[in-house]
Amino acid sequence: MTTTRRSVLVLGANGRFGQAAVRAFAGAGWQVFAQARRAADPALPPQARAINLALDDGAALAQAAAGASVVVHAINPPYTRWRQEVLPLAQQGMDIAARLNARFMLPGNVYNFGASMPALLREDTPQQPSSVKGRIRCELEERMQARAAEGLRSVVVRAGDFFGGGTGSWLDLAIVKSLRQGKLVYPGPTDVAHAWAYLPDLARAFVALAERDDGAAFARCHFAGHTLTGAQLLSGLQRASAALGLTPRRPWRQGSMPWALLRAGAWLVPTWREVLEMEYLWRVPHALDDRALQAVAGPLPATPVEDALRAALSDLGFGSAAAGAQAQAA
Repeated sequence: MTTTRRSVLVLGANGRFGQAAVRAFAGAGWQVFAQARRAADPALPPQARAINLALDDGAALAQAAAGASVVVHAINPPYTRWRQEVLPLAQQGMDIAARLNARFMLPGNVYNFGASMPALLREDTPQQPSSVKGRIRCELEERMQARAAEGLRSVVVRAGDFFGGGTGSWLDLAIVKSLRQGKLVYPGPTDVAHAWAYLPDLARAFVALAERDDGAAFARCHFAGHTLTGAQLLSGLQRASAALGLTPRRPWRQGSMPWALLRAGAWLVPTWREVLEMEYLWRVPHALDDRALQAVAGPLPATPVEDALRAALSDLGFGSAAAGAQAQAA
């Protein structure tokens, strides 16, 4: 008896979530088409095949990924290009999914709910964005829902701040930036709950959901991940650092984000202006309720938080002999 191998097209396979999605789907036995403008780095797993085509070459992309039943849109432009690029890029991704008659899967975030969001976010929580980026995300989901009438099946899997899988997150850009000097930085009050998503777990949740398509034309699902106060995160990072041989000789020092400096220089530094717009996420407690997702996809993978933090630090290059020597000297 022959079986048909399931196939997925990952758009933006060189990004952090794209790489995690490629590994997760390949590890689950899927044929993976990994789209990126340039050759994959790191090397793709054996079950994956690179497609080095631009996203706007939809016809060629669909032809190269013929047979894919799922399209994962893992493309996320820098904050400074969100206004210009998020919606057009997502539109191109949806167009490719439509050509393939495939299900379109999008990693979402909590921006949609704004600064007045409640402490526990469900799929039916009212969306009241208080930022430009939040309004863009709401419009993107509205477009996905509208295209359901045209036959496009799609799902948003909403999650908290990403960590793990390399550089480009709050973890490496701020929180552990000075870890080797024995200092950790937290962007907000340390007693406020904040939602985090360990990327390998989130990617495996995408696989679980893709394998159990409930046939919905459009759906939103929440991925709970890890909900941690700042104090819990910093304590976990200290223990993870110790496990990697990175305990400083002197007690850990704790810093905070220089929000006043960012406000003063925002008119000169566009990235600071975009980061400031999301400052409220560190002051407003929030967590994601994933019961609806588990009802469809079954029990979800959940790496213990300290294991996830230790792996995330390793992904960032911490824990080498050189790093340990630097930390011990701090």
